[in-house]
Amino acid sequence: MQVIKIHHPLDPHLIPTGPVVLAMGFFDGVHRGHQAVIRRAKKIARQRHLPLAVLTYTHAPGIVYRQYPGGFKYLSTVQRKLDLLQQLGVDRVYLVSFTSQFANQSPQVFVDRYLVGFHSQVVVAGFDHTYGPATVATMAKLPDYARGRFEVVTVPKFTGNGQQKIGSRVIRQQIDNGQVQVANNELGYYYTTTGLIVHGLARGRTLGFPTINIETPTPERLPGVGVYATTVLINKHWYGGMASVGHNVTFGDHNQLTLEIYLFDFNQLVYGEEVRVRWYQYLRGEEKFSGAKELVAQLKRDEQAARRVVTHQPVISGQSLS
Repeated sequence: MQVIKIHHPLDPHLIPTGPVVLAMGFFDGVHRGHQAVIRRAKKIARQRHLPLAVLTYTHAPGIVYRQYPGGFKYLSTVQRKLDLLQQLGVDRVYLVSFTSQFANQSPQVFVDRYLVGFHSQVVVAGFDHTYGPATVATMAKLPDYARGRFEVVTVPKFTGNGQQKIGSRVIRQQIDNGQVQVANNELGYYYTTTGLIVHGLARGRTLGFPTINIETPTPERLPGVGVYATTVLINKHWYGGMASVGHNVTFGDHNQLTLEIYLFDFNQLVYGEEVRVRWYQYLRGEEKFSGAKELVAQLKRDEQAARRVVTHQPVISGQSLS
């Protein structure tokens, strides 16, 4: 898959010659609604023997317009998004840096410079996609801006099996609330984060539950505080485990948020390893125990529950991506 990085104003020399079918959207998470858009574009591209291109952005467009305390937390980092797009069969990605200058274009100028500049024969997007002010840059108005230079295909609302539209905003809320099973069904794959194994305080080792401590990149969205069934990819091998996202409240009231994972049947030194974490199921919330004995008893119950989940991984409705 070819990735072309673009900073406004567009340099036409970066754009390969020849027509394409273009899908456009921010695609945070590349969830099942996004997949429906990309698959519709892919079908058209294959029918016309044209490359399938995607226009997307390096960061959330909302950053240009408002403040996000603590920073915007993504369902998929840029690299994760590119990986998912590649799995969907995308041939080319136009990765645009969404800046104030880019945002200040009128819808007509955006269409003339970018959609036409990309040599789009067909442009495909979701029904609620906008490419400027929501009142004037709608999919209904896109044919007017196109002026016959390309076709417009609008993909209708995707709800899966429910009534509510599957959307990145809702999935972010589900992740924040620990509803990873629901989020997984709407994503169409197991929610995944990345990180680096670092040293912790080694409390788990003294309790008989040694954990790996994972430093998560700032832009990635961790599930809400609680205990989860997970698997972790280390050195090309997936290990089952139970993860704790929390503040270790049993050992103090002002501890920083950490991600610690106890891996089943695992005894290796892996500091400095980059890992991926798949999130399967929320088990319980964070609790403050009276002491180590009560905590260990609960950890044993958590391990049994997590092993059951990992052994019989929750079924995801829709097509799963790795």
